[in-house]
Amino acid sequence: MDDTKQSAEDLAILERLNLDYNRSDQAGDAKRFSEFLAEDFIVQTPGVTRNREEYLAYIAKPRPFKDLVLHEAKIRILGDVALIHGRAAYTMIADGVEQEALYTDVYQKREGAWVCVSACAIAPGA
Repeated sequence: MDDTKQSAEDLAILERLNLDYNRSDQAGDAKRFSEFLAEDFIVQTPGVTRNREEYLAYIAKPRPFKDLVLHEAKIRILGDVALIHGRAAYTMIADGVEQEALYTDVYQKREGAWVCVSACAIAPGA
């Protein structure tokens, strides 16, 4: 397979994973997250660092926000690593305040499949 075809295929897979990540976050779908988070996954949000197990437990809890909307995402494939830089908006359930978050997710191609190895979100109320 030539590099152009592989890159287009990888880009499509990563776009789908990014959408799945956001949908699963809104839905609290820890099962779907467990399918694409690497075993050594780490996530950082303001004031908190969680490993895979801790993050899956957090995701399974009722979400503190609603109406999560992805506004933009830029995917950069760097060999067997990909960075996804995104911007999303959501509404906090407790007070109805609309907020915006910036995030960077890091994926690595392992044994032919893309898995999320790291995530970092800059988000009030996350």
